[in-house]
Amino acid sequence: MILENADDMEVIGEAGDGAEATTAAMERQPDVVLMDVRMPEVDGVEATRRICAQDDRIRVLILTTFDLDEYVYAALHAGASGFLLKDTLAPDLLTAIRVVARGDAVVAPSVTRRLLNRYIGAAPAAAPTAPLTPVTTVTDREREVLTLVAQGLTNAEIAGRLYLSEGTVKTHVHRILTKLSLRDRVQAVIYAYEQGLIRAGQTD
Repeated sequence: MILENADDMEVIGEAGDGAEATTAAMERQPDVVLMDVRMPEVDGVEATRRICAQDDRIRVLILTTFDLDEYVYAALHAGASGFLLKDTLAPDLLTAIRVVARGDAVVAPSVTRRLLNRYIGAAPAAAPTAPLTPVTTVTDREREVLTLVAQGLTNAEIAGRLYLSEGTVKTHVHRILTKLSLRDRVQAVIYAYEQGLIRAGQTD
C-alpha cells in the first residue's frame, strides 16, 4: 500500500517465499526486490544469494526485525544492497528503495555498527565465493577512507574527518569499490571487517 501510493514506484510482483521471489525476479526484472528474511521453504538469505548470482543488476533490500534475524549478515554477504528494520517509517522506506534503485547502498551507521558488531565472525555466513582482492591494491588514503566507511560514516562525515571535499570522498569510494571488485558500500563494510581493517566494536 505504501509503495503503490508513491508516484515514482510500481509494484510489479509479490511472492510468498524465497523460491517464488527468485523466479518472479528473473521473469519480471525489477529494479529492487524488498526481501523478507523469514519465509517458508526458501528463506530470504538463500533467495538473495540466488537473485544476486543470476542477475547483479537487480538490487535486494532486506527487511529484518534485527533482534531475531541472525542471518542478515549472510544476506549482505550474498549481495544484498542494504537492510531496513521492519518498524522503518514509510518515508524512510521509500527513500531507501530510491537509494538502492540508483545503485547506492542503504547503510544506516548506527544499525550497521550494531549488526556487524554482533554478527561479524560469529554469523553463519558462507565463505566468500571468490578470493578477496588484497587490500594492498588501494592507496593509503583509500585505505583510510575504507576504514571510515566501515565505521558507518557518510561521505559528508568522512570529508569533515579528513578535511576533503565530499566530491573527493565520493571519488575515493568509487575507486575503492572498483579496485577491490566490491558491489557497493555494504560489501565494502564487510570486506573491511574480514580484512581486519576494523574490529567489532571499533567506532573511532
